[in-house]
Amino acid sequence: MAPFRTLPDGPLRLTNLTVPACLLGQPGGLTRIDLSIAGGRIAEGGGAEVDMGGAMVFPAFVDMHTHLDKGHIWGRAPNPDGTFMGALETVRADTEANWSADDVARRADFSLRCAHAHGTRAIRTHIDSRAPQDDISWPVFRDLRAEWAGRIELQGVCLIGIDSFSEHGAFAHTADLVAAAGGVLGMVTYPVPGLRDSLRAFFRMAEARGLSADFHVDETMDPGSETLRAIAETVLETGFAAPVVVGHCCSLSAQDEARAMDTLDLVAEAGLHVVSLPMCNLYLQDRQAGRTPRNRGITLVHEMRARGIPVAFASDNTRDPFYAYGDMDMLEVMRQATRIGHLDHARDDWPEAFLAAPARACGVDAPSLAPGAPADLVICRAREWTELFARPQADRIVLRAGRAIDTTLPDYSELDDLMQKKTHVTETAR
Repeated sequence: MAPFRTLPDGPLRLTNLTVPACLLGQPGGLTRIDLSIAGGRIAEGGGAEVDMGGAMVFPAFVDMHTHLDKGHIWGRAPNPDGTFMGALETVRADTEANWSADDVARRADFSLRCAHAHGTRAIRTHIDSRAPQDDISWPVFRDLRAEWAGRIELQGVCLIGIDSFSEHGAFAHTADLVAAAGGVLGMVTYPVPGLRDSLRAFFRMAEARGLSADFHVDETMDPGSETLRAIAETVLETGFAAPVVVGHCCSLSAQDEARAMDTLDLVAEAGLHVVSLPMCNLYLQDRQAGRTPRNRGITLVHEMRARGIPVAFASDNTRDPFYAYGDMDMLEVMRQATRIGHLDHARDDWPEAFLAAPARACGVDAPSLAPGAPADLVICRAREWTELFARPQADRIVLRAGRAIDTTLPDYSELDDLMQKKTHVTETAR
């Protein structure tokens, strides 16, 4: 779909724009502003005047939790029953059968083109890193990062289960790959014997390599899964000083209220960053055949913000067994998070959870609409929140360095030849 308005080339003064006041460092809800653009940046004034009719503007988005290496395998590896275990087993089989360097690169590039067209400027991706896949996927990541430099800033996080972790085993090689690529050390945590010892060793490895940490945490509705608490306590015990991100944290929503709040107090004290993934959690959590889900898996984002805990939202998986849908579109994430998490009728600064909070967590340049900032903008026809969230904003304008980009999305048929590959999981799961 073509953008809702064609902007002329050259310096511009876009008048009558709508923006969340929090993005200007001001209190309140939506407000109206004018923006001048010259030389690829936001300017003090001047330029050809264009009345935008109240269109809503955002700085380009930061998507801080994705899985580019998994994306778009649904056509050959669908989840057989929609469950977490179904996803885990299906991806494992597909990885072993199909994840060559070319396969990973083509699917990841497809996702990056989607994200770019939707208006994302920075992405952190988790990379499945069980040997020997780490030696396949990390070189692909480095190549993609170089190819996309100047369009999307890419960060990589290794991903293994804690039961595969060993301080002196194969993971040491993975950690060295991560360090060489300037990445982030990551792991999936769940209750296992020796959890605290593994966390201490993990932080030692990260500290020795100068790396920050990013965990998948308690992605379950089991209230007895409390690895978030263990991570917070271990950070406080060890004094690990680099940024620590924790994602999902679903089990908090099923725990006793007093226990959950006590854990959040520890999270706040430890200075953890939280990223909520409501679309994927909605898809997987509390799924049982023939039974309507009662628990929807979103973590306690309101209670976190009340304690000063930085909270972000992100895409997570895209058209793979962990989430059958998605398009690397942060406006969709904002729309769905608002509905699922009741961000409306709440505080006015929730837009920061899609912009400033993920930027701070990932250490990328803060989004800004101030003079001198890059004119990397997403402009939607919508003039207020209800208009923004009622429609997908498929006719949005995306500016990079002050120029409108082509927002045409890649066609799924580009990946048809990759979908001819088969795994054994569909047959064995039936």
